[in-house]
Amino acid sequence: MMNAPTTTEQLKNATAAVGKQVPGILSQPGTRSVAVIGAGITGVTAAYALAKRGLQVTVFDRHRYPAMETSFANGGQLSASNAEVWNHPSNIVKGVKWMFSADAPLLFNMTPSWHKYSWIAEFMLAMRSYKENTVRSAEISIMARKNLLAWAEAEGIDFNHEKRGILHVYRTEKATVHARKVNSLLDRAGLDRREITPDEARQLEPTLHGDFQGAFYTPSDSTGDIHKFTVGLAAAAQKLGVRFEQDVDVRKLTAGNGIAVRYARDGAETTERFDQIVVAAGVGSRALGAQLGDRVNVYPVKGYSITVQLPDEAAQTAAPWMSFVDDDAKIVTSRLGADRFRVAGTAEFNGFNRDIRADRIRPLVEWCHKLFPNMPTEHVVPWAGLRPMMPDMMPHLKRGKAPGVHYHCGHGHLGWTMSAGTAELVAENVMQEVLA
Repeated sequence: MMNAPTTTEQLKNATAAVGKQVPGILSQPGTRSVAVIGAGITGVTAAYALAKRGLQVTVFDRHRYPAMETSFANGGQLSASNAEVWNHPSNIVKGVKWMFSADAPLLFNMTPSWHKYSWIAEFMLAMRSYKENTVRSAEISIMARKNLLAWAEAEGIDFNHEKRGILHVYRTEKATVHARKVNSLLDRAGLDRREITPDEARQLEPTLHGDFQGAFYTPSDSTGDIHKFTVGLAAAAQKLGVRFEQDVDVRKLTAGNGIAVRYARDGAETTERFDQIVVAAGVGSRALGAQLGDRVNVYPVKGYSITVQLPDEAAQTAAPWMSFVDDDAKIVTSRLGADRFRVAGTAEFNGFNRDIRADRIRPLVEWCHKLFPNMPTEHVVPWAGLRPMMPDMMPHLKRGKAPGVHYHCGHGHLGWTMSAGTAELVAENVMQEVLA
């Protein structure tokens, strides 16, 4: 099975299957049990999709609450328009150029690591699938956001959703030419991302300053607060009967005659058995997969964000409502209600380091000063999270070697955008095995 679907037909079929009454599974006692490891966006969407199919679901997570790691403060975009995978020669050139600059958009720690260098080698090999994977990524994103918005409406989840589209801006003619090539791939996926002039971009967002050579606008994209959405969907999943075991340490997964999950709370260990398991543990999925006999080459690519607090009317008026992607700076933005503005970006290859570094935060603040000079930044909350990335930049949706093992991880910079679609695919994989 491939890491991602080749067409949107599988997503449509998976979505249509939700809630169907399956004889022997939904209508009788002894419903099949599924463990989900991880209560971030991928774990919670998987749990919700599984519960909608009538399965008995238990979610395990090491934090006290859902969405406390990478799903806490990301860029906030539901951005099919940002579906271009990173496996392009131009990014290799940029990476080499930026390698020795501490405040560059990309930072690479040269300390030897087999995991890191093997991942980079596979990343470069995946460049041959750049076009195909970009199209597939956009297809998944388009279908997934429909699911996500439908879930939010059905469950009454308020997540500061803004339906104003997303604006890509480019500073050079070379970057604009590349963007046109990307547009042809997005068009193949069915996405309407239209080229506009820099003046038209400023009309869409009057607070924008700076000189740009090109701009593209995607009216169907939107933004919101991933943390609020994930917490809201977790509450909806609980109403469907999902059990959340939070603040626990999952110590061992064992496959064979079902799946055994050994976990500890306050030092006391417990082992539970399940019919199936979905590993959705973000950057922790590699280690858990190894326990189950599978190679899941997820690497933690650290990203940073700042949340600019907008405490009064003057600050709120000076901040943009339009969402941006500044491709040259590798920065994305979103407006989270009247009083918050999120700015996120950078990619740091530094292992599992979660430190929030001042020299990585400073460029985000300075970017605000340049593009939105009238917006005050005296109240800024910094954050860092580890994006779980596969070398080909596609989500890892494979079944494991052992019966009953499934994966929902490796979504990289599009975890929120893709998760409600890929969760349906994984749920269908689980159901197929249940009914086999």
